[in-house]
Amino acid sequence: MGKLRVGVIFGGRSGEHEVSLVSAQSVMEAMDRRKYEIVPIGIDREGRWIGGGNPMAYLRSRAKLQLGDGWTSEDPGDCTIWGKLPPIELLESLDVAFPVLHGPYGEDGTIQGLLEMAGVPYVGSGVAASAVGMDKAISKALFQAKGLPVLPYVVVSRKKWQEQKSSVIREVEGQLRYPMFVKPANLGSSVGISKAKNREELEKGLDLASEYDRKMLVEQGISAREIECGVLGNEEPEASVPGEVVPGKEWYDYEAKYQDNNTKLLVPAPIPPELTEQVREISLQAYRALGCRGLSRVDFLLDKETGKIYLNEINTMPGFTPVSMYPLVWKATGVSYPALVDRLIALALEEA
Repeated sequence: MGKLRVGVIFGGRSGEHEVSLVSAQSVMEAMDRRKYEIVPIGIDREGRWIGGGNPMAYLRSRAKLQLGDGWTSEDPGDCTIWGKLPPIELLESLDVAFPVLHGPYGEDGTIQGLLEMAGVPYVGSGVAASAVGMDKAISKALFQAKGLPVLPYVVVSRKKWQEQKSSVIREVEGQLRYPMFVKPANLGSSVGISKAKNREELEKGLDLASEYDRKMLVEQGISAREIECGVLGNEEPEASVPGEVVPGKEWYDYEAKYQDNNTKLLVPAPIPPELTEQVREISLQAYRALGCRGLSRVDFLLDKETGKIYLNEINTMPGFTPVSMYPLVWKATGVSYPALVDRLIALALEEA
């Protein structure tokens, strides 16, 4: 049997463009060249597909932020830049696709739909689970319907915020107390998220979040520890040991995730065994509730005062950088980074 031809897709139009580049570089470096023929495929910030040559170098040279090690200037070679859609011959030449894309147009069901139409097996959840997982408002409503513990929240549309600010503020303050967290409904890596301790900060937070999405989420803030758990599998998923994020800053924002050396990831999380099992069980319930497959990282908030655990969100294509929580919790569970990549590709082919 010859090598599997794996298309690793990275970049994209979302605010997590740079994170995707680092994740994809790590994935490609971990892939066994004896088993896989790697086909790097880039997507620039405008949504144009890039192949041939060295698409990673091409996108790196245009990245606003430089994340991680090894960001040397390489020759992008003779890249081909296509339009907003790749040539069908490129997709049909792949045995499997690994879309290492975070956020909108990558983790939200859009590229999954494109790959479905092209008949290409791919790593990760399908169209519906990806779309629901990306939308924090819809996923929280689904978690509530399944009886899973979530914090109180209010959904705000950008249009209503722009036209009825005082009404929105009254609604939010009537249901939640300060502090609150304000988030775009469809983004990850803590992009566009802010903490509001008063009305002025709430207004600024909604203005910021509305720049990223037409729907925002305002959540009750608590004094919490951040616990994360990895899930791996299709019909019979497994949960990893949980990890804990200890931000170097007041809370785990984009800078704390990717640029602050003081942020610590504790793996396994220093929590009691019964809480560990509760986190793993809720993670599997959330994964099944959305109909996920392949992989997800499930994030929790552990109330420091009450000891109660709350399901925060699910990430159907979590960060895959060397310092990302998902690979770290699986390493602690006994699955190395290269073995994890192998498992994910096998799970994708299993669903084909």
